[in-house]
Amino acid sequence: MLRILDARTGEPVPAAPARRALTRIEAYASGLDPTALRVLLTADLLSRALELSGTPVWTILTAPRRHAELRSAATTLSVRSFETDRDLPSALGEAQAIHVTADPTAAFGAGPVLRVAPVEWTGVPMPPELPPLLLADPEALRLALLAVPRSEPVRLDPGVLGEAAGCLGRWREAVAGWARRPSRPVPEAVRERLRAAWEGDLDMPGVLGVLRDVESDPHAADGARFETFVYADRLLALGLARDLGSLA
Repeated sequence: MLRILDARTGEPVPAAPARRALTRIEAYASGLDPTALRVLLTADLLSRALELSGTPVWTILTAPRRHAELRSAATTLSVRSFETDRDLPSALGEAQAIHVTADPTAAFGAGPVLRVAPVEWTGVPMPPELPPLLLADPEALRLALLAVPRSEPVRLDPGVLGEAAGCLGRWREAVAGWARRPSRPVPEAVRERLRAAWEGDLDMPGVLGVLRDVESDPHAADGARFETFVYADRLLALGLARDLGSLA
């Protein structure tokens, strides 16, 4: 069961109702900046993790300004489309709400609060809001954000994004190569480690650590490596299988 740390109480709570009823995820972004992108990404990860466990979700975006631009940036970052309140299916009944925010002073209605630490762009020059370089390689940005625990601040610069892009290139090439070997199921121990990581307060660094272990395990079958990376990418959305068929 997916559990998240509720910022209201400091205690872990279930992210889904016991009846697997609809869960409403509300992302709150104050403006078009790197921290807002992290909020949108966190809401997306929560949505994907709940859906992988069979829980229906309804994700909406609340922003006082730059709403359309935030939606566009979210799409570029492979964040699933946000819904609107008026589209909420009344037949699904009352939904539990989870609030995702980076504002430590924000007040919300009922439901747990998922707090996101800020993102700082340390590259030069310092732009006023969203550095164009951030979305030049959105999947590298996504990986760079996933690599840091959600409760810790992220410091980004061209070097950090370059390292993330290099890791993605290596993994995509490896996945394309493994795909040419006989398929093998994801080892049960590996599947359990992956799920324990993302169901434990969306521990994305933990998920990435499992992938690194599988990549370097000399005893792992290539077919099992392939299936493991594709399975994890249902949550990570890094395009790890993008280069399938590209190897000569």
